[in-house]
Amino acid sequence: MFSLLVNIPAIAKWAQNGVTIAGGNEYGSATNQVGSPYGLFVDDSQTVVIADTGNHRIMQWKNSDTTTGQVVAGGEGAGNGLHQLQYPTDVLIDKETDSLIICDQGNQRVVRWSRRSGTTQGEILIDNINCYGLAMDEQRYLYVSDGEQGEVRRYRLGEKIGTLVAGGNGQGGGLNQLNSPVYLFVDRDHSVYVSENWNHRVMKWMEGATEGIVVAGGQRAGNALTQLENPNGLFVDTFGTLYVVDSGNHRVMRWTQGDKKQGTVIMGGNGIGAGANQFAYPRGLSVDRHGDLYVADWGNHRVQRFSIE
Repeated sequence: MFSLLVNIPAIAKWAQNGVTIAGGNEYGSATNQVGSPYGLFVDDSQTVVIADTGNHRIMQWKNSDTTTGQVVAGGEGAGNGLHQLQYPTDVLIDKETDSLIICDQGNQRVVRWSRRSGTTQGEILIDNINCYGLAMDEQRYLYVSDGEQGEVRRYRLGEKIGTLVAGGNGQGGGLNQLNSPVYLFVDRDHSVYVSENWNHRVMKWMEGATEGIVVAGGQRAGNALTQLENPNGLFVDTFGTLYVVDSGNHRVMRWTQGDKKQGTVIMGGNGIGAGANQFAYPRGLSVDRHGDLYVADWGNHRVQRFSIE
């Protein structure tokens, strides 16, 4: 995701019941539905764009209307045409060009779609990449995780090869390796945070480093406060506090800098379910400028907003 700078006080608490701001009307492809959402991104006006993965499209939901969304990319069935997407897993907004950058995972490519009305197709930025997660820094470098190669690369927009910034030593559990890297966050120092699905940990790779630091989990899969199970969406606030979706445990956790041993559950953790305080294998995570958290609740086909109290 884009490195929105958010100051969240250490004592902050969030409402435990989420408010559905997109979908929540079962699985389907109507404009009031989303199907198995993955990544998402919230802009300055609290407009949310969502990788509506099961429907092969990107949906936009405005803060002023949470009953119905708008298809802003894809939605023409699964396929590899420039007017189509196939299982997109992440999306971000590039404000400079007013466009969407999309990880079109099923087509192994990264594409860009203009947000201007009347846009009917995208353009390919990077192809032949098993992309999953995206992030952009303030200099508009694009970071892409590659699940197959077990690496993260940084691209200047228009580049096809990119520079290795994390992993790249085959799939594995070493500090110089990544195993199924999914979502990304880049901080002001250009450190890259990577959630690793199969190592059940979040790694921080400082700029130029040849190995990463475990900043959450890494204690095998489990539901203790020291553990994660299939972590997904994440972001880091200006104090270096990490927020991560602990998908296999149906919860969102917070890990403060300096306390690498255990995190705290800030929402969910009430078993799998469709209640306002529950998730079913949540995936994406985003934050707005107020510190409200947005969670793509994959199994419940909805996006939940949790307001800071």
